[in-house]
Amino acid sequence: MTHRSAAHRPQVDIVVSMSAPSSSAGISAHYKWLALSNTTIAVLLATIDSSIMLIAMPEIFRGIKLNPLEPGNTFYLLWMILGFLIVSSVLVVSLGRLGDMFGRVKMYNLGFVVFTIASLLLALDPFTDQAGALWLIVGRIFQGIGAAFLIANSAAILTDAFPANQRGLALGINNIAGISGSFIGLILGGVLAAIDWRLVFLVSVPFGLFGTIWSYSKLKELGQRHRARIDWAGNASFATGLILIMIGITYGIEPANGNDMGWTSASVIALLAAGVASLIAFVIIEARVSEPMFRLHLFKIKAFTFGTLSTFLSAIGLGGLMFMLIIWLQGIWLPLHGYSFAQTPLWAGIFMLPLTVGFLLSGPLSGYLSDRLGARYFATGGMIGAAASFLLLMLLPIDFNYWVFAVILLFNGLSMGTFAAPNRAAIMNSLPARDRGAGGGMNSTFQNSAQVLSIGVFFTLMIIGLSLTLSTTLTHSLMQHGVSATVAGKVGALPPVSILFAAFLGYNPIQTLVGAGVLDHLSAANRMELTGHSFFANLISDPFHAGLTEAFIFAAVVCLVAAAASWSRGSRYVHDDH
Repeated sequence: MTHRSAAHRPQVDIVVSMSAPSSSAGISAHYKWLALSNTTIAVLLATIDSSIMLIAMPEIFRGIKLNPLEPGNTFYLLWMILGFLIVSSVLVVSLGRLGDMFGRVKMYNLGFVVFTIASLLLALDPFTDQAGALWLIVGRIFQGIGAAFLIANSAAILTDAFPANQRGLALGINNIAGISGSFIGLILGGVLAAIDWRLVFLVSVPFGLFGTIWSYSKLKELGQRHRARIDWAGNASFATGLILIMIGITYGIEPANGNDMGWTSASVIALLAAGVASLIAFVIIEARVSEPMFRLHLFKIKAFTFGTLSTFLSAIGLGGLMFMLIIWLQGIWLPLHGYSFAQTPLWAGIFMLPLTVGFLLSGPLSGYLSDRLGARYFATGGMIGAAASFLLLMLLPIDFNYWVFAVILLFNGLSMGTFAAPNRAAIMNSLPARDRGAGGGMNSTFQNSAQVLSIGVFFTLMIIGLSLTLSTTLTHSLMQHGVSATVAGKVGALPPVSILFAAFLGYNPIQTLVGAGVLDHLSAANRMELTGHSFFANLISDPFHAGLTEAFIFAAVVCLVAAAASWSRGSRYVHDDH
């Protein structure tokens, strides 16, 4: 049975409390805080590892003796970054559903074991070159499986442990730790990779081992279990569809058939079409089976539907932002301010700290307040603030004053934190107890898949902006500094994604793309100019800013749509399983 707030009191949300599960008898009053601390560590670990490789990539590729910018090696670059996200997106619903069936704590504990073992194996990579890269890709996939176990069940464990009037605070802390982890990973990856690239993976092992022992010894099954048959057809069609679409997106941003991107290639179109067809088949299957993996009836709950839609849209707006800001800092701003390309990955993470600080400040506070006032105003206002921050970023010159940039990043973090914690709490409050694992997993799947989609959208917009003028500008500039027309033409004809990846990985783009052999035959003055800090940054500034403007406009529009969806959730709703 469900209850909603009374229509005659639109300004004050009415909370219908949920009775504690019968299995909670004898559980200490402090248990909920133990569950919060353990699940927060788990989510923090999982999300740190989702981004820890972004800054560490140059050292990792040097460690395995593989140049990611050589033709054919872009595959390894993309899948080291996206493999973790893709597998966690695909599995999180299924693993949340298994938690509802066999026990959320049991599935969660298994996730700690898989995650820890995978982290250790990644650090012990015995190979070099392409074999070493494949080892890392497979290891990252298994690490993503462990992370999916943790993410899929952590919110449901917290919802079981906390009463309805405290869930906003608990889920806010947990959710903000997860979002902040993706930014903490940037800095941690840069620091550890500078010492030894294997530490990037090894650092998760002691924390994972500690979390495993702690969770096995302390966490209790409080939620309802609902035994059911596993929906094999639904799982297979869903996984197939999502994987095909995400593979299509990754290859869509790569050059193909002489074009800067592969969106019009037959293989990408086939992948996307097959993925959509598989997802359509999945919906048909889920509507007919008695125990579906994807609980479609949950979309009848207005608070869940619009909350999940808001999650999806906000993740699209935020997911590609990280890449754009990193490229902006690493490829242009930091070199213009005297930082060598080798230093830029670490400092890009450090200069993005205001974004993390904003999350940490607003997340728990907005979650706490939403327990009393409801999520609607906080979540909607957070998305409006995020849209405004994107527009402010768009107005910045390419060589900005850092303190203005930092204030805008802080504002963006505060806005996203204000949205994320109340929205997640409202979603989990709206779910029946028996469906919390599946519902939480569904929400996480929309969030994770939106991040991959966002990367595809942002890179596409950026490449479109770069492709308009970069080739001609790059060719003429190289020729003016003594590079032959033949070599300059070949470099200018390189796809813009190669330029973006070079800047993103902290390589000196001109030195990497032109080659040491060509540079050695130039005069000392021309060689110094081409490989200096400012040549590439000045060269790419105008076309990059054109693509960046389009990307920020897109992000702002998506956030405003998310605000409308968040407002449409209605007044506060807490499912009553009494």
